[in-house]
Amino acid sequence: MTDAATVEAVAASGHGDVHAHDPHATNTGISNEKLAMWAFLGSECLLFGGLISTFLLYKEKLELFPEFKGRTINQFGAEIFDIPFTSVSSFVLLMSSLTMVLAVSSISRNDRTRAMVWTGATALLGSGFIAGQVYEFTAFYREGLGYTTNIFSSAFYTLTGFHGVHVTIGILLLLVMLNQLLRGKLHAGNAEKLEIVGLYWHFVDVVWVVIFAVVYLIP
Repeated sequence: MTDAATVEAVAASGHGDVHAHDPHATNTGISNEKLAMWAFLGSECLLFGGLISTFLLYKEKLELFPEFKGRTINQFGAEIFDIPFTSVSSFVLLMSSLTMVLAVSSISRNDRTRAMVWTGATALLGSGFIAGQVYEFTAFYREGLGYTTNIFSSAFYTLTGFHGVHVTIGILLLLVMLNQLLRGKLHAGNAEKLEIVGLYWHFVDVVWVVIFAVVYLIP
């Protein structure tokens, strides 16, 4: 019996239903697209790990820079960091994780209307966070902390700015998903698209929790 005949016989007997139902099934039980996203997020962990480590190295040497006149990181932070404002901005970003979960849950039930609402809300909350970060950077610059002021400021802006770029990319992905929802191209049958974007979005939220703690809270 040829291979083609064997496949037809198996399909006819009902034992080939799994592969017929899911042509993208893999040995890991995870689709190639989702596996690729997990691999990408793993590489991003290494990237942010390096950026955070670099920031911590120069954070301890803040008092050595003449622009700060011997002030420690605690003294400098008390003068320039607006912890309440950044806390509110961080809360907004964390709330977007909740709306992202609701969006994925809605599309998995094929409730496109609610999926559009929650996807739009996630993008809106992310935009609010970016707006807050731009405002904060502007305030720091007016206080004399520019990107090239010293090594510490370069490390600070690189770390927080890189995260801001990742959030912006996430917003663009959400807008693409929202467009597909509006056009009826995203439904329960291919809901994994939104789920994969959700993985990326949750990642940038978790990374910000670490950055916020390291930069603003931990002495």
